[in-house]
Amino acid sequence: MDIRNLEGSIVALVTPFCADGSIDFAALERLVDFHLQNNTDAILVLGTTGESATMTDEEDNAVVAAVVKQVAGRIPVIAGSGSNSTATMLDKSLSYQRLGADGLLTITPYYNKSNEEGIYQHFKTVADAVDIPCILYNIPGRCGCGISKHNVERLAAHPNVMGIKEASGNVAFAASIAHLLSDDFRMYSGEDALTVPLMSLGASGAISVWADVQPALVHEMCRAYLDGNVERAREIQIAGQPLIQALFSEVNPIPVKEALSQMDLLDLHYRMPLMPMADNTRAALLAALKEADIIA
Repeated sequence: MDIRNLEGSIVALVTPFCADGSIDFAALERLVDFHLQNNTDAILVLGTTGESATMTDEEDNAVVAAVVKQVAGRIPVIAGSGSNSTATMLDKSLSYQRLGADGLLTITPYYNKSNEEGIYQHFKTVADAVDIPCILYNIPGRCGCGISKHNVERLAAHPNVMGIKEASGNVAFAASIAHLLSDDFRMYSGEDALTVPLMSLGASGAISVWADVQPALVHEMCRAYLDGNVERAREIQIAGQPLIQALFSEVNPIPVKEALSQMDLLDLHYRMPLMPMADNTRAALLAALKEADIIA
């Protein structure tokens, strides 16, 4: 499936686990069906929200294969193939391409960071080698390094780089690269609290954690903006702020998995070092879920 014109709400899907720590594939299928029924525009697996940092290569491949099979071509599937090792990111990218992913989310080299040329070559190596489109992921708060404006400009010119997930939280940076946006290079908000502001700069939608729990509403917000109903999009964004704040009151994906457990979509299990929420943040999350009429 060609995803170069992808716009709207792309859910950053969680990975459900069983009590013994194994992947809960039955719950994974339920989550996919939930998004197919609620107008999610695409599914991202193995991102930060998917706890991919704690998963083995075999588990990663199994999740991609399972989601591709369950989706059955109805919406795009994007796989997070990021690593701080360029060789590993390349191997993962080629594997997910073989398993049927429609696109890749590639990340800056966390921990070792590299210099300007090294970060450019890190992304370019994968984009040169695969046949499916690549989305850059800029999240310096997680990685300890970001993608410079200069490197975004260089990579945007690559024929196999289709866009950027902008999660720096820095609207000024997003504005500084907005002149690059076109049908060939798109921006997706990686900050749920800033989706409509980034769409005002030309973003095509969001890669969203909020969409895990309110997929139809996040789709509606993105679609409203794209269709010119800015007031409706603004209304949804503002009304959603308390829930978004609660979903990020502890490190992602701790709160969103708690929310999905409350919605009976999965059993609540994390991979260490992630642990259940503290009592005060959990109480605030439950209150926000009730206020949004997600749980009783």
